Amino acid sequence: MNIFRLAGDMTHLASVLVLLLKIHTIKSCAGISLKTQELYAAVFATRYLDLFTSYISFYNTIMKLIFLGSSFSIVWYIRRHKIVRRSYDKDQDSFRHLFLALPCLLVALIVNEKFTFKEVMWAFSIYLEAVAILPQLVLLQRTRNIDNLTGQYVFLLG
Repeated sequence: MNIFRLAGDMTHLASVLVLLLKIHTIKSCAGISLKTQELYAAVFATRYLDLFTSYISFYNTIMKLIFLGSSFSIVWYIRRHKIVRRSYDKDQDSFRHLFLALPCLLVALIVNEKFTFKEVMWAFSIYLEAVAILPQLVLLQRTRNIDNLTGQYVFLLG
């Protein structure tokens, strides 16, 4: 096990736990960018296409399932939970995240290790992950209201 990968996984997991804690206990998603959460859900959905076709290790499988489940549950909370969705400020979270996803897809079609569907999607997920935090940062800059848990989430995610 690579110590850097483990450290990266644990800080990302901590950021997701902080975010879920905020959303679930406070019943609010104020200051959280749905656009960033959708981009991360796309990152993990495209990166982990091999989940059911190849087995690497128990740790690897569990972490993939956790990242997929947590990403989609955060998106669900913000979009569908009857109380949490009321605190979402769509007007402030207006970053056009398609302008991030499309160039990442085009680059992935050109720059990949092997031109297969899974490899192109994996490359896309790598490029998209590099820019997925941008809508969150723009939202924080617009609102200038960063609560403690949102600040910790962004710090741990970075």
